Amino acid sequence: MGYLLIFGVFMLISWAVGARLKSKFRAYSKIPVNYGITGRDVAERMLRESGVSDVKVVSVQGELTDHYNPANKTVNLSPDVYHGRSISAAAVAAHECGHAVQHATAYAWLQMRSKLVPVVSFSSRYVQWVLLGGILMVNTFPQLLLAGIVLFALTTLFSFVTLPVEIDASRRAIAWLDGSGITTNETLPKAQEALRLAAYTYVIAALASLATLLYYIWIFMGRRN
Repeated sequence: MGYLLIFGVFMLISWAVGARLKSKFRAYSKIPVNYGITGRDVAERMLRESGVSDVKVVSVQGELTDHYNPANKTVNLSPDVYHGRSISAAAVAAHECGHAVQHATAYAWLQMRSKLVPVVSFSSRYVQWVLLGGILMVNTFPQLLLAGIVLFALTTLFSFVTLPVEIDASRRAIAWLDGSGITTNETLPKAQEALRLAAYTYVIAALASLATLLYYIWIFMGRRN
């Protein structure tokens, strides 16, 4: 019941923030940027002006599928962003390019997150099964639950390491948009708000992971009572 309560509370908060984020992005997708340039144009120009010449900007299918792939050095933009000529498209494109700039400049938090990826990928495949077995056998084989807690702690750590990476990428995006002439005094705050709401989703995910981790620790410690 404790886990379901934690899950329910954070799911509700996440839904509320996500709904507001989508609402804002829809609204801002109707507001054009200066010069009528596309998200692709924004990305290519930001990369070029940031001195990043070995990253390609490509279109990928789906909605909210925008991301930077450090493995093949590509900024991947969803069709609405790639072809979009709005403040939403510009904000998202610039944010993903912020990650590319982080990679090019060896940003410490991004390097740390990249090193955690294979470990977290491994732990995420097994953590739920280990935790489930650990809870069922907490009084007879508590070491299994402890192992699950260690695995889950790695995913929690990854969530918190992700926060400065995402916040810094947005900071770089806003700074570049402000100096590029693509946004105005009226549209720049809208880009800031959209990226701030996007960052909140990562904050909520990190806090949810931490709360869940503490719950499992509480179960482990409670077995002694």
